[in-house]
Formats: sequence, structure tokens, C-alpha cells
Amino acid sequence: MSYKEIIPKEDYAKIVARDEAWAKGMCDYLMDMHKKDKFVKFMNIRPMVNIKRMFEDSAALFGERPAFHEKPSHAEPYQVYTYNDALARVNKIGTALHARGFRGSRLSVIGENSYAWATAYLAIVCGTGVAVPLDKELTKDEIEQLLVTADVEAIFYPEKFAEMIEEIRKGGKTQIKLFVRNERAPEGLKDYEVSVETLVEEGEKLLLDGNRDFLDAQIDAERMGILLFTSGTTGFSKGVMLSHKNICAEMMIPTTVIGIVPTDVFFSVLPLHHTYESTCGFLIPIAQGASIAYCEGLRYIVDNLKEAKPTVFLAVPLLFESIYGKIWQNARKKGKDKLLTKVMRINKKTKKIGIDIGKIFFKQIREMMGGNMRLFIAGGAAINPEIIEGYKAFGVNMVQGYGLTETAPICALNPIIGGKAEGAGYLVPGFDAKIFEPDPETGIGEICIKGDMVMLGYYDNEEATNEVIKDGWFHTGDYGFIDADRFVHITGRKKNVIITKNGKNVYPEELEYLLSISPVFAEIMAFQLDSELGDDTVIAVIATPNEEEITERLGEGATDEAIGKLFWEEIDKVNASLPIFKKIRKAFVRREPFEVTTSKKIKRFLAENKTGVEV
Repeated sequence: MSYKEIIPKEDYAKIVARDEAWAKGMCDYLMDMHKKDKFVKFMNIRPMVNIKRMFEDSAALFGERPAFHEKPSHAEPYQVYTYNDALARVNKIGTALHARGFRGSRLSVIGENSYAWATAYLAIVCGTGVAVPLDKELTKDEIEQLLVTADVEAIFYPEKFAEMIEEIRKGGKTQIKLFVRNERAPEGLKDYEVSVETLVEEGEKLLLDGNRDFLDAQIDAERMGILLFTSGTTGFSKGVMLSHKNICAEMMIPTTVIGIVPTDVFFSVLPLHHTYESTCGFLIPIAQGASIAYCEGLRYIVDNLKEAKPTVFLAVPLLFESIYGKIWQNARKKGKDKLLTKVMRINKKTKKIGIDIGKIFFKQIREMMGGNMRLFIAGGAAINPEIIEGYKAFGVNMVQGYGLTETAPICALNPIIGGKAEGAGYLVPGFDAKIFEPDPETGIGEICIKGDMVMLGYYDNEEATNEVIKDGWFHTGDYGFIDADRFVHITGRKKNVIITKNGKNVYPEELEYLLSISPVFAEIMAFQLDSELGDDTVIAVIATPNEEEITERLGEGATDEAIGKLFWEEIDKVNASLPIFKKIRKAFVRREPFEVTTSKKIKRFLAENKTGVEV
């Protein structure tokens, strides 16, 4: 049966009963685990049957509370939209889409994080069809190919993408019938475009006339509701099929170890087409009655933090590391770095007896983050445990999690109380993992995941699906181990592992992580070279210098040779703690930025990324 075929009402009665039983069973299970698992401390949960029911229930519970904060322009203050505002808008757009014949269709949304993006997405998944979020950083040809691959029939986009969309339309390759300009007051509409406000008006009239097609739409939580395309380092995108059940598992389970409350304000920076931000920074806050403040862009982070005064901030390690580095850089410039170190050391001790002096002594640092920040959540890559502990010393709790697009995304998450800074995350109840073919000496092997968050499969690619889902276990492609306390530790990607000629495994991510602790490096990539004699594997690193740090240490206009000497001072420190087969033996200075994926990961296997000056 294709998705476009609408399931008969009599069949939906059984489907809804099944989904409701699952959601209630999950809540009962978590309540039971609350008594058994010391990390399961927060029971702000309710049965979540599907995204539509979740959103409607949240609106009923938190109606006049803020759901979204958005700046109409940089000069204007944040505008607040309540849960009732958002639900009314979603219902109107969804009703109009139904009336236009898009029930069961695939519909895309592209653009910057915004209230318009969020409500368009919800209007799609809450009863219209399958949402296909698109990466705004992709080229026209890449976007066109994804629209064709996914059989997209309608697309929401802002003015910034109008020219590109027009070129795609003229190409005639897609099946798009509806082109929706997703601004609240768009100008200069083309003759084939429709304003989202027109859909709102159409839907409002239909609802007043008694149309309930969208309001009464039923959802099969086990069918594809979201189609996400991965951004691989090899340039090949796979369509990840996620169900409402996948997302509901994420909305109910991980929050039991970190605790999200209605007074929380999430700061949204990461692009919403990524499942990390979409699930964790959008749907989970809405499920818990919290609100979301949209950042205007990286250049405005500090200004927006002060204005929005958020309490929770999700980001990739690179962003947290950058903020942390600037804090220390400012401290050194003012000659206060030793004092900062001393107070942090004292605070680590006093926090053990329940006294947090960070909120007093680091008030200026906390004000830079808006003044109300209580929790940082890092994901997408490994982060230095010292940075986690550093932020905690400043009075801001920090945890990291582990996940993939294929797991919607959370596989493991550190608890807010009792977590391990060096661990990628704790296997919360309902999520299971095992190590496939572990090394007898180290216990390291491929991490396999099982649970309701695992994807349905790759879209139109049964072969690729069967390669990663075997006997109900999803093979992540990540190497690591699970400790006795059920914390997952990541050592590297399976496809990236370097196997030396004497059969030893070297994980480039481990070396990059160890070097990243030093502020002299901006970006680092470890890779292998064949030795000139051909009898061994040479581990090499290529890195771009952190210009601010280099200038501070060496002055303006430092040569590659001088930078190379500084690089080797840091490499030698790392090498001192490594076994012979892991030691770095060659280094290169690179002045140009690496070519990266849209998720900012270096393309490891691109020859151009291995060019630099040997030092």
C-alpha cells in the first residue's frame, strides 16, 4: 500500500487503539523504572501517541503559555506566540492543504529556523502527510534531486530561496504542484506561488464552515511520517524513514534523566532540518510545555542570548568549545586567568556539599549567556570532558548525548545528575545496545542499538537497510564500548578506522580529540600515509591554526615553520601518552578551511583536504 492510499476508518480504530496501548505501556514502564533506575528522576511525562496528539495535548495543557519566541527584525524585541496561537495556525494551514488535495502527500520545508518553518512542518506531520525537511546549505542541483527522489508535491520556502525554487520549477523534473512562500507578509509573489497567509485564510474559512478533515485526521504512528536525508562525508545522501512512534519514544524517554519543565526556554541555533535540532530542540520542548527562542544567526548569538534569556541550549561541541575558548581568552587578556582557575577549583569542591559558588563568582560569564542558563546539551561529536566540567564550575550544568539520524536521534544521554563527562551517554530505559564482535583485549567493537527509536529503514533502498538492520539491531557504524554502568563510550567511526600493517586499529577521532584540547588548533584531521619504505603505516595530522591563539603566542604574520614548531609541541605532548602504533609521525599546516558537509564534518576521504605544508 502506498502512503497516498488513505486507510479506511474502520482500520484506523484498531491502529489508534494499538498506538494508545503502546504509549500508555511506555509510560507505565518508565514509572516502574523510576523506582529501579537511580538516573530516572523526572516524571514529567504523559502518553504520546503521535506528534498530532502530542501537540494538541500540549496546547490544551499550556494554551496561553509561550511556545515560540521570534524577532521580526534585529532591531525589534522578541515576539511571542502561544501554544494556542501555534495550534490555530497549524490547523488552518493543514485544513487548507487537505482541501487542496495533499492528504497523504510528501511536502517539503526549507529555510532558516523560524515560527513559519515550525508551523509549516507541524501542519504537514499532524495529519497531512510526510514531512521532508531540506538542508538549506545544499546546492540547487542537490535540492532538486532530493525533491525528485522523495516525490515531493508541495514545498514551503522563504523569499531567500525563491529564485532557486523557480529554477527548479522551470526544470520540470519534480512533481511539485504547490509552491508556498513561507513568510508572514511576502512581497513580489510569482504567478505560480501562493502565500502561506493565503493558506491560513483558506483554512480559517473552511473551519468556520465546519470542515474537520484535518482536525479529525488519524495517524498510523508506525508508518513513515518524516523523511530525512543524511549529509554523508562521501556526498551520498540516504533517505531515513522515521515514524511518529520513533519520535514519540524520544519525546517520552530521554527527558526522564534530564528533566524539562514548562518554564524552560530553549535557544534554537542548529538547523531544524537536522533530526538533533528537530527532535531535541523543537518537538521535545513542545511536548514538555517549554518554549523555543530562535537565534537570528551565529553573528547574533550573544545579543540573542541576552534578549531571550534562555535556560537550555543545544549545540555541537565546536560551538560550546568556541564560547569556552573566548571566556578564557578574555580572562587571560585581563590577567584574571589564574583567579578564574582558582575559583573554578574551589567551586568543584563546594558543589560536592551542595554549595554552588559559580552563580555568584561567575555572574558576568552567566550574564553573557543570558543570566538564566541552566543546561547545555552537546551532541553530534565528542566533546572534551574538561569543557563539560568547566561549564559546570561556572554554574551551568552540561551533558552530552549520542545519536544518529537513523535513531531519531538519541541513543544514549548523560543524566543531569550523576552523569559521566567522558561518556557519550547513558542507555536510558527503553533503549538497548550491544557491542558487535568486541575486541577481546579492549572490548571495543561496533555499537548496535535496539528500541522504538530505530528508523523504519532507508527510503527506496532495501539493500542499504538490510546492511544496517539485522535481527532487529541497528548497526551504527560507530566503534566503542559500554561500561558496567551502561554508559556508552565512542572511539570512532567504523569506516574511518586506520588498520596498521601489523593489524592494530587506530581511531583518527581519538587523536583529533586529544589534540583538540590544545587551543592552537582550529580544525584537525588525522589520516594515514604509507611510509616511504612501504613497511609500515604512518599516522599523520593536518590542521588549520587558531589564528587568535597563534597571534597571541607568536605575533602577527607567523610563518608556517613557526606554527609547525608550535603544532609539534602539542603533538609531542599527546604522543607521550600513546603506544608506538598510534603515535603521530607527520604533521601538515593548512591555511585554507577544510571542505565539510552541511553538518560541518570534514570530508575525510577528499584528497583536497589532505593538502598542506609539511612541518
